[in-house]
Amino acid sequence: MIAATQIYKIISILLQYPSKDLVENWKEIKQFSTELPTLKAEDKALIIAFIDWASSLSLTKLQAEYVNNFDMTAENSLYLTYHLFDEQDRERGPALIELAELYKSTGFEIGDGELPDYLPLILEYVSTMEEQASALSFLQQTSQAASIIATNLKKNESPYAPLVRIVECHGHVADIAS
Repeated sequence: MIAATQIYKIISILLQYPSKDLVENWKEIKQFSTELPTLKAEDKALIIAFIDWASSLSLTKLQAEYVNNFDMTAENSLYLTYHLFDEQDRERGPALIELAELYKSTGFEIGDGELPDYLPLILEYVSTMEEQASALSFLQQTSQAASIIATNLKKNESPYAPLVRIVECHGHVADIAS
């Protein structure tokens, strides 16, 4: 049986810089997305629509879209603390350290050079959680920054906006459940 938290692994993969491996596996990613048992039909449709859009582009064009959406526009940054703290805010560093320590304490390893607040990394971490309630509770802490990013992406008519909006909405589900 597929774990309910696997949706976050899929979104994590889709929000990372596109690679040849991604492009070679569109069919499998789409199939896996359609088989997620607890995913709402609306979320499934958004993910499938994104995959259909992204898979219609060459790798080079998809990479250019990614760079245009995330690297050229700071307000779309996928680093959550960027949206919660001013770049010079003294609280940003300790927040990053605290998140890195949380990962370390659970045995989750982050790659060299990656900041722990990178949304795809956070989603990958959440996908390792066995309980949906724990995942939603963790996502609740990301919903404010995810909302900012999703709003900015939507304003720029980015095809990535629905993916980030799903993350935001799942964080708000935790608000309602608590």
